[in-house]
Amino acid sequence: MATVIGYAPAADHLPQGWGLDNQTGILTDVLLGAPDNLDWLPINSIARMALRNRTKLGTTWSKERALTQWRAMADAYVGAGVRVHLVEADPGLTHSVYTRDSTFMTPWGPVVTAIQTEARRRDYAVVARTYERLGIPIWNWVTAGYFEGGDFGIIEPGRVLLGYTQDRSTEEGAEQVRGWLEREGWEALTVPLGPQFVHLDAVVVMLAAKLALVCEDALERYVLDWFDASGIRRVPVSYRECVQLGGNLVSLGGGRILSMAANTTVNARLRAEGLDVVEIEYDQMALCGGGVHCSCHELRRDPA
Repeated sequence: MATVIGYAPAADHLPQGWGLDNQTGILTDVLLGAPDNLDWLPINSIARMALRNRTKLGTTWSKERALTQWRAMADAYVGAGVRVHLVEADPGLTHSVYTRDSTFMTPWGPVVTAIQTEARRRDYAVVARTYERLGIPIWNWVTAGYFEGGDFGIIEPGRVLLGYTQDRSTEEGAEQVRGWLEREGWEALTVPLGPQFVHLDAVVVMLAAKLALVCEDALERYVLDWFDASGIRRVPVSYRECVQLGGNLVSLGGGRILSMAANTTVNARLRAEGLDVVEIEYDQMALCGGGVHCSCHELRRDPA
């Protein structure tokens, strides 16, 4: 198995099963993508804006620094008691490090997604090989339009939000996923988003049971009413913070949140809520178009 120099993953198996019905319970196993082939390319709207502004803002990027930050993220998971599993680096794929896009996990098993971005369309192959290696049966494959894992958000067991911007996930893909979930008795709401957000997980991330980080300016009133009807309390994240990946966080469970150190205002709000925020430097990885939530895929969580 390919690994990043200086980092050793967990054994190639999940010792006691897989799956999840929430995104706030204790995280026990996570899937990360080896970043060996990462490059700063205009892969999405966030990376394109960073590249266009780099001269005026004096922004610099170093692959060495990016890999150091990725290792620090992996170490943070290990330090939190999470077993880390890796998607192997593929010489033809520069951004499979963002494993959130190529798959998402359900109580019935993982779904392999369809990515619209041409440079990433083969990401499905490496994640499918990973599931085969880990002994995890794939539940479904997206075949209608496109749908990516960053647009799949479990709000609480039995209730899911599905986003689509059309230039990444499409309405057709979101509706296919909604149909699968509803056949299992789950409620799913599909939500169109502006392309500047890339995915739903830049706009909505669950922090704990009944507590969500939400960019209200990115959502229509009916979506906010949907949260209110479920008794979900919202911690606000601003539009500017949102498009800079300030809301792209990971709940480790047990009141712990993994966040980027640059998210100073957001992190202060989370601490005011009584949450324990684990900060890591991640600006070099974020320049490439993804934050810490984009960079992971949960394989297993405890019940919320």
